[in-house]
Amino acid sequence: MAPTRILIVDDERPIRRGLLLRLRAEPDIDVVGEAPDGLSAIDCARRLKPDLILMDVRMPGLDGLSAAARILADDPGVRVIFLTMHDDARVRAEAKRLGAAGVVGKQMIDEELVATIRTVAANIRSAQE
Repeated sequence: MAPTRILIVDDERPIRRGLLLRLRAEPDIDVVGEAPDGLSAIDCARRLKPDLILMDVRMPGLDGLSAAARILADDPGVRVIFLTMHDDARVRAEAKRLGAAGVVGKQMIDEELVATIRTVAANIRSAQE
């Protein structure tokens, strides 16, 4: 079974580095790229064709929700898990409207995030069968 290809999008480099280091330890996950903002995320998603994008909600310039909307319009098969510092009902509602695979608090980027990634990856594989 091929690893799940992931793009990490966050404007904070330490967050991206932490996610990269954590996810590299997982044999079933392949981080294929990183982006520091929404516009870069759109470009990376087009070039790298990830299975899943971990997308920060709040970023300068183009925010994560707007970037995800554009990415999903280009490739409805990609899945997005939003990362947020605050559990905000508006963010959850907008993420659901966009068809996001989940919303995870940045404080839960360890086991909960890996479990969420694996659940989404299993759903991707079963949809492809």
